[in-house]
Amino acid sequence: MADCVLVSGGSGYIAGFLIRQLVTEGWTVHTTVRSLDKEAAVRRLLAVDNSRLKFFVADLNADAGWAEAIAGCGFVAHLASPLPGGVPKDANELIVPARDGALRALRAAKAAGVKRFVMTSSVAAVSYGRGRGVHHFTEADWTRLDKPGLSPYIQSKTIAERAARDWVAKEGAGIEFCSINPSVVLGPVWSRDYSASVTIVKKLLDGSMGACPDIGFGVVDVRDVADLHVRALKAPGMAGERFIASGRFMKLREIADLLRAELGPQARKVTTRNLPDWMVHVAALVNPLAKAVEGELGSVRNQDASHAKAVLGWATRPVQQSIVDTARCLIDLRIVKP
Repeated sequence: MADCVLVSGGSGYIAGFLIRQLVTEGWTVHTTVRSLDKEAAVRRLLAVDNSRLKFFVADLNADAGWAEAIAGCGFVAHLASPLPGGVPKDANELIVPARDGALRALRAAKAAGVKRFVMTSSVAAVSYGRGRGVHHFTEADWTRLDKPGLSPYIQSKTIAERAARDWVAKEGAGIEFCSINPSVVLGPVWSRDYSASVTIVKKLLDGSMGACPDIGFGVVDVRDVADLHVRALKAPGMAGERFIASGRFMKLREIADLLRAELGPQARKVTTRNLPDWMVHVAALVNPLAKAVEGELGSVRNQDASHAKAVLGWATRPVQQSIVDTARCLIDLRIVKP
């Protein structure tokens, strides 16, 4: 039976699809935004039953608003977390709000008597810090924070999930906690306010990525990630669970080749060149973005999502569909002009 759920970060990419599915299934949804200036625009995009959707102001960096947002909710889906378009100079710009925001939401959840807390983490907390080679990961794995060169984003997701799990173990009696760990999330885009994850496809389409470095990532569809959250909110026995949400691993060059094959003339700016490793190493001396990917050159990270499929009956779209849907939406919205 549907209930009342808090979805934090209501203006975010995954949150929009999650809220739409929850309301459609009969849930009452509370959601947080940093400013109510966003409320009208988000409501227009979601186009759901407004009587089942309430907005509250709350920020990851402050206690104000969380108690009000969570009041009356039996469930929390904590999606709010910083996802930058670039690489900050100080990793704490991402680490502190990601970690402290999760703990704020957890403390508010306990005070409100919430029974289940689903946290959106990332495969960034699972499968980094191994270097070159073909690697295979399950939910038992954690990113190695002792390895040099990890980006601030990878550090923030790992530290935040670790901190949340530690808090639940020590102080979270009565709360069923589980995490969803998506790979790179692609799929339909609703507006020009799109997720940083979509930038990968945008840069290929508009030609600003002039060559493909030897890096890649698992791809998962935003609609499927939202569905996995709903399943984790509803299924019994979720305490301590962790679910990788990922399709197959794809190198950037493979994604570029797919876009050209599927979009034809609309993909004419997509590069056909590979970027040699030595050029990445040189660029990393002065470019923070190059530095962030340098440690993953030549790494293949196969992230096994079979646990979510077995326990929750989760199914995914083909990654090719997710990538092409992303590209076509970017073109239709004129975010990219082919």
